[in-house]
Amino acid sequence: MKLPQGAPGAKVLAFGHYQPANVVTNDDLAKLIETNDAWIQSRVGIKERRFAGPEESEIDLAVQAGGKALAASGLAAGDIDLVIVATCTLEAQIPNAAGRVSHRLGIDAPGAYDVNAACAGFCYALASASDAIRAGSAKNVLVIGTEKLTQWVDIQDRATSVIFADGAGAAVVVPSETPGIGPVVWGSAGDKADAIMIKDRNSALNQEGQTVFRWATTALHPIAREACERAGVDPAELAAFVPHQANLRIIEAIARKIGATNAVVAKDIVLAGNTSAASIPLALSRMIERGEVPSGGLALLLGFGAGLTYASQVIEIP
Repeated sequence: MKLPQGAPGAKVLAFGHYQPANVVTNDDLAKLIETNDAWIQSRVGIKERRFAGPEESEIDLAVQAGGKALAASGLAAGDIDLVIVATCTLEAQIPNAAGRVSHRLGIDAPGAYDVNAACAGFCYALASASDAIRAGSAKNVLVIGTEKLTQWVDIQDRATSVIFADGAGAAVVVPSETPGIGPVVWGSAGDKADAIMIKDRNSALNQEGQTVFRWATTALHPIAREACERAGVDPAELAAFVPHQANLRIIEAIARKIGATNAVVAKDIVLAGNTSAASIPLALSRMIERGEVPSGGLALLLGFGAGLTYASQVIEIP
């Protein structure tokens, strides 16, 4: 039996992102439910978010973000041999998202599968892409996080409708002579899985906000620090900290505990809302586009959410 020879390492070559055009402000929501701008900002830090229209699916969002990442990478569609889509909001589980997205992007016959680790999904998918390249199972991988959360949220439930939004982010991962994606630290707290759930296909998303807040602000900073340790990186060396954009108070609490004193902290939550598996690549892609982080600098990613699942790794910013 023979095994393929993989690359010494893997790196992200390019990011891309896409948001629907429809901007929904806190004042817009206040016309639909009993809430107001001050209440929303004080609890979750969100000022506005994007909602996809009824004609725009999570597949459409993924195609837009994936196409932008592919264009930014300089690779052709034919160079991609594996597509991984992280999502937890498909209207139907069959067929998967990855196969449909690949076809629409003109990627011919790649390996194609979905990952459902909810808000940690992008970090799970990125780790899987890196491992596939280093094992020789793939050469160039397109990783996409895409969500249309609004189709699973009850607009009258202000515990969720003010938080969740729609969007997509993507990354092209390629072989590298030196590691550009550090070891992943991942895990789950299944005993708390009911804290974020959709009971059945006729139900909307339900979240126990206080349970999630306490767990996120106490259990996750050691995971992020361990990801730095495994990568051989001091948190003070980080150029960016890009956690899942769950809640501004959660982001700020974790950032303080990590010790990333020189890092730019992603706060995309303010203008994009919580986009689950899309939030990390969406936030980092926008930071790169705005020139807020240096090419070649190190970014710490930390995904966490329903399951309860979590994952963290250090990457080199393209």
